[in-house]
Amino acid sequence: MNKNLLLAAVSLVALSATAPALAADLAARPYTKAPAMVATIYDWSGFYIGINGGGGSSHTTWDFIGVGREGSHDATGGTVGGQVGYRWQSGQFVFGVEGQGNWADFSGDNASALFNTRNRTKIDSFGLITGQVGYAWNNVLLYVKGGAAVVSDKYEVYALGGPLQASTSDTRWGGTVGAGLEYGFAPNWSVGVEYNHIFLSDKDVTFAGFAGTERIKQDVDMGLVRLNYKFGGPLVARY
Repeated sequence: MNKNLLLAAVSLVALSATAPALAADLAARPYTKAPAMVATIYDWSGFYIGINGGGGSSHTTWDFIGVGREGSHDATGGTVGGQVGYRWQSGQFVFGVEGQGNWADFSGDNASALFNTRNRTKIDSFGLITGQVGYAWNNVLLYVKGGAAVVSDKYEVYALGGPLQASTSDTRWGGTVGAGLEYGFAPNWSVGVEYNHIFLSDKDVTFAGFAGTERIKQDVDMGLVRLNYKFGGPLVARY
């Protein structure tokens, strides 16, 4: 027999003998399941601190007690300040408390309907102490708020077309309600917009040297842009 043919026959027999073993090895390899997907959700819980800025308008009405209404004006301007608070999250509901303090420059005036004077009002600062209730869609939070407000006011009376005749300052307490939308755009950082209304009701104000008392009513509306930094990790894993 040809030597090459003999070698080929031997190789064929050896391959036939090892084929079942190779097939068995291939069948015995276990199937490895792909790892489960891990989703991350934003956690709003924790202490936070931030800054805010925006604008506002105070609608003010002056009534000279016993005589009649002098008129109304809108004291408008800008504001900047800061806030600090704490939130805790349960499911998709978020609860919180917050303190806020702002410098402001809301000013305006009107000519008196009774006297030859102009009445001017200015708010130079305010503070809010509020509770919050919100609902979160992962890193988007919609909330409402309410609580107490304190406002620093200055009132001035000018001669019509002339100099200052009288002035006084006052600190007024009232209530506030508002709503906001906040977005967590990076680990620990969020940005949002907020609306607040402050109820100040009526306040009797007496000017030195004037024989009489003004009853001054105020309400404040303002819109703010806010930037917050939250302490602690913002993400938790969910399998």
